[in-house]
Amino acid sequence: MTGVAIIVPVLGRPHTIEPLVESIMTTTPGAQILFGCSPDDAQVVDVIDGLGLEWFTVPGPYRGDYARKINQGYRLCVEPLLFTGACDIRFHPGWFEAATAELVDGIGVVGTNDLGSARVMAGRHSTHSLVTRDYVERFGTIDEVGVVLHEGYPHEFVDDELVQTAISRDAFAFAVDSHVEHLHPSWGKAPSDELYERTPVRMAHGRRLYRRRRQLWT
Repeated sequence: MTGVAIIVPVLGRPHTIEPLVESIMTTTPGAQILFGCSPDDAQVVDVIDGLGLEWFTVPGPYRGDYARKINQGYRLCVEPLLFTGACDIRFHPGWFEAATAELVDGIGVVGTNDLGSARVMAGRHSTHSLVTRDYVERFGTIDEVGVVLHEGYPHEFVDDELVQTAISRDAFAFAVDSHVEHLHPSWGKAPSDELYERTPVRMAHGRRLYRRRRQLWT
């Protein structure tokens, strides 16, 4: 199975790398796995190197770090499909087949089921999505062609813009049976840490930017 690059921005959490990779290799053999790292994240890089996998670095500042790593991963790979990954997810068998089945009639962004968020499971949102290279090259964000995600967000709400922009273009579909589980403390699936604890502050900044930018597609 080929044709997809799973781009995984990482910031700390080296213990998540091996379980994530195992779930990818089990469910999506042949997928390209590309980690986006920060220059000072030596423990994470050591784990990735030990597994013989590809990685690249994106320098600070950390604001917009997630989006910048996804965008750089897009520029570094050639696969026709991209997945906006993370270190705290688990791919379930059949996720890829269920997601690619939705790539019809101009669809460029397919939402996956994170098995946690009520909004996601209702098909109204996606935290981690399959995106076609053609979509990025033809449309990109709402105001920049050739870019997967807008880099102004600290982290949260970057996925809202991706999904809502695609919806405005009639280019979004939700694959309810594409299970990419989000192992998040909110659903008791992981312990909290410093990054998770900073979520409310990041969300406040992200929400303000999202409210300003959504006039671009509404």
